[in-house]
Amino acid sequence: MEIDRFDKATRQILEALQADSRQSTQALADKVGLSATPVWRRVKELEESGVIRRHVALVDRERLGLNICVLANVSLLRHSEGAVEAFEAMVITSPEIIECQAITGEADYVVKVVAPDMKAYDQFLQQKVFKVPGVASVRSNVVLREVKYETALPVP
Repeated sequence: MEIDRFDKATRQILEALQADSRQSTQALADKVGLSATPVWRRVKELEESGVIRRHVALVDRERLGLNICVLANVSLLRHSEGAVEAFEAMVITSPEIIECQAITGEADYVVKVVAPDMKAYDQFLQQKVFKVPGVASVRSNVVLREVKYETALPVP
């Protein structure tokens, strides 16, 4: 399913599901002005085509005791064989890392890390990141406050 082919109802379905993925097919149908069966079919098609990747619950990190959030810029040694693979394998297996993007500029990656406190973040760096062969440097930026946090994408 291509974004260009989305009609108004499909866009409304995507917006509504991003706001609350637990709502019933009937509730979605009422919002978009269709009956339940075509809405159910569209949702299934969106799931099967990969537009909707999964349904999740958004959890408040601070209520879980994850009181700090750090954006870390990680640079790798370019000439180190296997550095990218080793770093990305560590990222995938580390629950503390909730986002990772390969970037351009001075660093190779930016990772978003959550931890209970600075001591736990330091342990994460020492026990996981700095043990990856090929990691040249990590520049950490502690988030002071979250100005905006949205998971909903704009539907074109």
